[in-house]
Amino acid sequence: MSTRITQPLLLRSEGNCELCTAAPAAIAFAVSPKTNDAIENEVAICTTCAAAMESTDHAEYWQCLAGSIWNAEPSVQALSYRLLQQYAAQDWAADILSAVELPEDVVEWAMSAYDKKALHLDANGVELLYGDTVVLTQVLNVKGANFMAPKGTIVRKIKLVADNAEQIEGKINGQTIVILTKYVRKNG
Repeated sequence: MSTRITQPLLLRSEGNCELCTAAPAAIAFAVSPKTNDAIENEVAICTTCAAAMESTDHAEYWQCLAGSIWNAEPSVQALSYRLLQQYAAQDWAADILSAVELPEDVVEWAMSAYDKKALHLDANGVELLYGDTVVLTQVLNVKGANFMAPKGTIVRKIKLVADNAEQIEGKINGQTIVILTKYVRKNG
């Protein structure tokens, strides 16, 4: 997200783009997932850098990040690292990335743009949420519990399995079991 540049950000950047340092700063760019609510989340960028971020055809242009990656501001480091990751397969970008050791929280911030939250989807492709009620779409043999859950069984207040988008937890006959999302549909 970008907004009009503020006076404190202009002072921090000394009026120059914090990425290329070659042009006047014109935009306050918030490094996602953070917002423009604090200067610590922003990078002062020029219009040329803003335009280059909209495309992946600017590999040669981004070689300027060899300097900005060393900036003292974590937001500038995170954005530089994120942009370099787009070209990590190219030698120049790999060289820059291997030359710098950023704090772990800065790298996590930079890489958060690539995190894709795994969605728990039912048999119809509808997103399941914590606490939803679902209906079984087929008979399930509940292993270790010596019973079968018939098709149409309602399971209330499900829990999502955090590390596996294909599984939920729910209670059937008083027992908490793991259920594959492909065997349920959201109720309601």
